[in-house]
Amino acid sequence: MEKTWRWFGPNDKITLDMLRQIGVEGIVTSLHHIANGEVWSLDEVMKMKNFIESHGLRWSVVESLPVSESIKYGGPDRDELIGKYKESLANLGKAGVKTICYNFMPVLDWARTDLDYPNPDGTSNLYFNRAEFAYFDIYILKRPGAIDDYDETTLRRLEEIKASITPEGEHRLVENIIVKTQGFVNGNISEDDSAPVETFRKLLSLYEGIDRDTLRANMKYFLEAIMPVCDEYGIDMCVHPDDPPLQILGLPRIVTCDEDIQWFLDAVPDSHNGLTFCAGSLSGGAHNDVVALADKYADRTHFVHARICNVLPNGDFKESTHLDSRLIDIIRIFEKRRPGVPMRVDHAPLMLGDEKMGYNAGYSFHGRMLALGMVSGIMATINNE
Repeated sequence: MEKTWRWFGPNDKITLDMLRQIGVEGIVTSLHHIANGEVWSLDEVMKMKNFIESHGLRWSVVESLPVSESIKYGGPDRDELIGKYKESLANLGKAGVKTICYNFMPVLDWARTDLDYPNPDGTSNLYFNRAEFAYFDIYILKRPGAIDDYDETTLRRLEEIKASITPEGEHRLVENIIVKTQGFVNGNISEDDSAPVETFRKLLSLYEGIDRDTLRANMKYFLEAIMPVCDEYGIDMCVHPDDPPLQILGLPRIVTCDEDIQWFLDAVPDSHNGLTFCAGSLSGGAHNDVVALADKYADRTHFVHARICNVLPNGDFKESTHLDSRLIDIIRIFEKRRPGVPMRVDHAPLMLGDEKMGYNAGYSFHGRMLALGMVSGIMATINNE
């Protein structure tokens, strides 16, 4: 596999020169300065491509070319936005950048309740506390009917949180769930938003009446519209699984499990319609056998996210070590069956001063460098077997 790294552009504190020194081969990035829904001109694409190549690296994957909310819920400007998306795809194809990671998650790209959950060794990781998420949903967001979406165990834990949480604790949940994990990835809410909860409520309201079948139909409509451009330029689209792979906040989620993946691949049976195999996202659901999924869908996987999660008995989950045996098995599958496929490590721990650097949540330097070293060793071992 090609060893790649998610890089957030020229303003990223982690420089391309640093990445060359630690063995990175390809860059995963986006044109973050262009507003969601606007065209990526060929000139802007070439500026980024040339900048990356001037540092001895290549632009391997676009993550992401954002799919506007109106495309997802089927708004009146959907066709106009798809037209702009196709134009951006064509410009990427002309520049030779041909792997596009995207998602079809309504409103929320990914969700965690704790961005620095302490580990016994002094490092920290991302964590999803189901009861804290329920508190946000029921008592901060105040979504009608939210309480009916949680099991009795979670609701009992929720009452303990309700009895002890402080205003600072509520603020932390808002920041972690809808601000810090979203804004740096062309999200709907920025860190400058003065009323993020109200903004979030308005975004949720766009999906009133949109169920799984409707969202599926909208995804198929989008994919069928862009596939001719992908076929013309040899562009691989690879959807990112929903993170977490659960139904949350009353929103439909349609890339959560084996049945979902099989559905979208069958719905648009073009080889350029494929999957980003994010082992971490899929393993956040206890219903998923991630090794079996990797084996089943290796041939339609165009991009790999190497990380893994442990689901706890109470439904919480946390990021696990990159030496987890499941991840080793997954790397073996892709290393043998998909040589050259781009792979990046993901959601590594904060360590050795990472926590002081202001890195984007989940994207530390030292933690990811350690993870890349681990995965590189796994790859070398597999290739020598």
